[in-house]
Amino acid sequence: MSSNDNPPSPPAQPLPSPSTFDTTTPPSQETDCPFCHISLTYPPYPPSSPAPPDSLSPTLTHPHPSTHLILSTPLLIAFLDIMPLSVGHLLLCPRAHRPKLTDVTPAESAELGKYLRILSTAVSRATGIKDWNVVQNNGAAAAQVVPHCHFHIIPRPELRDKRNERFTSTMFGRGQRDELDEEEGEKLAGEIREMVRVVVRDDEEREGRGKL
Repeated sequence: MSSNDNPPSPPAQPLPSPSTFDTTTPPSQETDCPFCHISLTYPPYPPSSPAPPDSLSPTLTHPHPSTHLILSTPLLIAFLDIMPLSVGHLLLCPRAHRPKLTDVTPAESAELGKYLRILSTAVSRATGIKDWNVVQNNGAAAAQVVPHCHFHIIPRPELRDKRNERFTSTMFGRGQRDELDEEEGEKLAGEIREMVRVVVRDDEEREGRGKL
């Protein structure tokens, strides 16, 4: 049989239209997820502007533990860890329920990358600690305690600080951790939010000058 006698190839299937993939509509929140509860409690606000004071109360998440809010955008939420490994230890996560990093959308991934830098800068300025870890665990075997994707930003004080003696083990789910003091947490959260506002405003001004 000649090549001319071969049956015609089936027509190529068209690629899905971009509108097929909706990356803006979050899935339903998990009712038993503490991070979803925080996301539903605190509405988004522009990070370059002060948040409305009545929307920041740590007790709004009662009967769940208090929440010391750092950032609340349409896609992300950040707050102080209630069992911090060091002063300024915070969590950044998608607002929608995404169990692991592989579950986040492209838009959320881009926003996470953007705000990891902003929050790292803000925490360093607010605490005066110049070194830090960014940690992200996926699954119980990797020491992920809450099955809602989140990044830890953890300042690392001087090596002589007594907390460093147990840092490595507690970071991966072993050892004793201290509870966050309510008054200290509220004060620190306000200081970090202010630094976030400054960093975001500086970025916006640089971008504006770049367009001139």
